[in-house]
Amino acid sequence: MSLISDIRPEGVRGQARSLEFARWSAILGGGAMALLGLSRRSKTGLAVAAAGGIIAYGGVALDWNAQGVLVESSFALNCTPEKAYQFWRNFENLPRFMRNLESVTVIDNRHSEWSVMGRFGKSVRWTAEIVDERKNEWIVWHSLPGSDLDLRGSTHFRSAPGNRGTLITASIQYGSPAGASVRAIARILGKDPEFMMREDLRRFKALIEAGEVPTIDGQTHGPRSVLVKTIQEAYPERRKPSEFETGLRQLRVERSAS
Repeated sequence: MSLISDIRPEGVRGQARSLEFARWSAILGGGAMALLGLSRRSKTGLAVAAAGGIIAYGGVALDWNAQGVLVESSFALNCTPEKAYQFWRNFENLPRFMRNLESVTVIDNRHSEWSVMGRFGKSVRWTAEIVDERKNEWIVWHSLPGSDLDLRGSTHFRSAPGNRGTLITASIQYGSPAGASVRAIARILGKDPEFMMREDLRRFKALIEAGEVPTIDGQTHGPRSVLVKTIQEAYPERRKPSEFETGLRQLRVERSAS
C-alpha cells in the first residue's frame, strides 16, 4: 500500500505541509543569519551573511521540482460512489469531460494509451498502468517509461457525510526527466494543470448528475473579475474543434486558394 499512501489525498497534503515548513525554515533561518552577519561588520560576519543569503534563497526557490508537481482537486457529486467509480473506471469515457484529453484507448484491464492536446495543438502521449485499485473506492496509476510525461495519479471516491452523495478527489504528480515546475508543465500542456483538473472535475460533476456537460460557447457574459481575465489570458481555453468548425476552416482555406 506504499504507492497509494504516497499519492492519496492525505499523503499529498502531508507532503505539502512538510515542504512548506522546510521552505519557511530556510527563508527565516537564512534571513536571520544574513542580518546577524551584516551586523558584525567584519569579514567573518560577511561570510555568515553570504551563507545566510544562500540558505534563504534556497528556501525561496524551493518548489516541487525535486518530487514533481503535485496537483489535487475535489468535488461533491450528487450520486453514489459506485456510479461515479464505474463511469470513471471506463477510461474511454474520460474525453467526454476532460477538455484537453483527445483520446484514451484501453489495452487491457490494467493498461491504456492516453493522448492530450498540448500547446499549439501538439499531442502529448503516455501509457498508463494501474498499480493499485479497490472497487468503488480508488484507482492508482502511473505512466510507463517511454511516455512524454512522467506521471503518477489517483482518483478516490468516498461517501459524503450522511451518505449524501460522493466526494471525488483526484491527485496527479507531474514530473519529467529534468524535473518540472508548474510553469514548465503549463508550457507543455498549454494550461495550468491545477486549473485543468478543477475544470475537468466540474464538467464530470455536470455529466454524472445531469447527463451532459453545459457549454457557454457563443453566449454573452457579464463583467469578469481581474483574476478570471488574468487566468484566461495566461491559459487560454484550447478546446477540441467540432466537426462543423473543422469543415468551416477547410471551406475558408479552399476559398482563399481559389
